[in-house]
Amino acid sequence: MNTNTLIDDFGRRVRYVRISVTDRCDFRCVYCMSEEMTFLPRAQVLTLEELSMVAQAFVELGVEKIRLTGGEPLVRRGIDDLVERIGGLPGLKDFAMTTNGAGLRKHAKALHEGGMGRLNISLDSLDPERFKRLTRTGDLARVIDGIHAAQEAGFDRIKLNAVILKGRNDDEVLDLVDFARRKHLDISFIEEMPLGDVSDHSRAETFCSSDEVHDTIATRHSLTPTTTNTLGPSRYYRMADSDSLVGFISPHSHNFCASCNRVRVTAEGRLLLCLGNEHSVDLREVLRRYPGDMQALKTRIIDAMPLKPERHYFTTDGDVQVVRFMNMTGG
Repeated sequence: MNTNTLIDDFGRRVRYVRISVTDRCDFRCVYCMSEEMTFLPRAQVLTLEELSMVAQAFVELGVEKIRLTGGEPLVRRGIDDLVERIGGLPGLKDFAMTTNGAGLRKHAKALHEGGMGRLNISLDSLDPERFKRLTRTGDLARVIDGIHAAQEAGFDRIKLNAVILKGRNDDEVLDLVDFARRKHLDISFIEEMPLGDVSDHSRAETFCSSDEVHDTIATRHSLTPTTTNTLGPSRYYRMADSDSLVGFISPHSHNFCASCNRVRVTAEGRLLLCLGNEHSVDLREVLRRYPGDMQALKTRIIDAMPLKPERHYFTTDGDVQVVRFMNMTGG
């Protein structure tokens, strides 16, 4: 293997890493975690210095895109400093964050000045009461204000992420698209991931496929496929009368494994080679056994590549293939 790139046993080059900076969140979204969560002891979570070192190692190994995730990354103390450290890494071409948006009024300016280029903001409903039910603790007005704060800070490519659940928010698909159009935002619709044993709903009953969402949008807006690629799994479509892109992330109905170029690092430093499998390698152990040893860290990452499976296998029958919740994985 070229020591400056990461290539798995199926010839796929890893160009994108999603790094979870915390498993904690100020929301309790019904598809992401249970209402009563036990979070990691702080000593088990990677420090800002360790997170920065992990990011640097991946960039030196040819990764072009880093996305910070959680939990909710903006609840992590020192997040602005971490963004500045990672944003200055030479060779990093795309630096992004997935957030619930509630902390953007406070952090958006610092994130943009720190070198972050793009934001994905979770927004599953435009109805305040429904939003509260889906997030259990979220305030819709604060999220909308966070979107405005991000635009004021200079972010010009903001994408909304909406997880669509049948019988819960599938009647808002067109409203969400029209909101994105009015605000000059992109939007991606996501099929629910079967991660963690949720008690709030039956996944078999609430599953809504990307094809169903696409067909709903097509009743009002003609969608034209594009070749737009942000190194992630979204398939993007354009509307003739808008600059907003509509994306679909379809782990069930349109498996995207053949072109997978991504790995994830959890908040406790486990390198996950696949979202839908438990294959992982402990990076924290190397970071703490050999503090500051970049080569030891890079060797551990390189040696993990053969563990990356060819594909995941998700079902929609309510069976849980992966026991960890999405907040543990990194959203």
